[in-house]
Amino acid sequence: MSTESLPPQLEHMLEIANRLLETTESDAVLILIDHRLDWPRLREIFGSANVLVAADEAQMLEGSDDLGIRKVVLDVAELPVHERLTQALLEGVAAELIPSAAQVVAVYSGFEAGEIDSVSVLRLEEHFGQLTSRDLRNLETKVPLETLKLVVDLAVEIGREGREGKPVGTLFVVGDTRKVLSSSHSAGFDPVRGYNRSERRLTDPRVREGIKEVAQLDGAFIVGPDATIEAAARYIDASAENVSVAKGLGARHWAAAAITRRTESVAVVVSETSGTVRLFQNGEVVLRIEPFRRPMKWKDFEYEPPSVD
Repeated sequence: MSTESLPPQLEHMLEIANRLLETTESDAVLILIDHRLDWPRLREIFGSANVLVAADEAQMLEGSDDLGIRKVVLDVAELPVHERLTQALLEGVAAELIPSAAQVVAVYSGFEAGEIDSVSVLRLEEHFGQLTSRDLRNLETKVPLETLKLVVDLAVEIGREGREGKPVGTLFVVGDTRKVLSSSHSAGFDPVRGYNRSERRLTDPRVREGIKEVAQLDGAFIVGPDATIEAAARYIDASAENVSVAKGLGARHWAAAAITRRTESVAVVVSETSGTVRLFQNGEVVLRIEPFRRPMKWKDFEYEPPSVD
């Protein structure tokens, strides 16, 4: 595959990105591409800066690393550009190409497919709690916000950290406890059985750490409105009839959709494969949180070109 020279419009966009990189003191530039570029010219434009290029096919990235341009293979061509950018950043953080609290200048096709026409400054440094508190308030649920936030924050930590270096997936079902318990059964071993209520409350940091230790067990955690773990390792019996879950999501997500369709609970699922946290309500995903240490934020910027003497 031959390397294509940079079209004038693209070269202009990259020069703007380089100026933004300098003026915003960002950590890296990320370029989402759909064809191979002129790597020497790309390196010339950005000098010694940390440059990442992301594409859905490894062939498009051949030769980039010869010039210290780091590559990220996505294989998510069917997803919207925002999700492709998110995935590229996740892969970059996971591979330690960029820090998890980085600020990144992104160059991508925002309006017309196949034509790079957009530049943005992306921040990963706002604390997760600020994101979840705002978005959780938008959910119409009887579950107290404080309880839901405790569960979501715990799920995010599990998705981000895993356990002993291994990814962990798990499921929390919050609220409407009596119906949820009647729509589930024990897997045979309940790690919270025998403890008094104060020793099962998520407001206690020691309890949250204990939950992380047993999160890898099969089954769901059932959480009451007061943030008490009522039961653990529960298999969901609710029917998945008339429930639809996106392709690629596993049994935990089907169980979350089924139990929230049947009850007035909210289910919080940690994906074992990606660490992504999804909230289900009424059988549908209502919020998705990616497992950054801090989430991606879009930052408005003002650029004033230098005056011509």
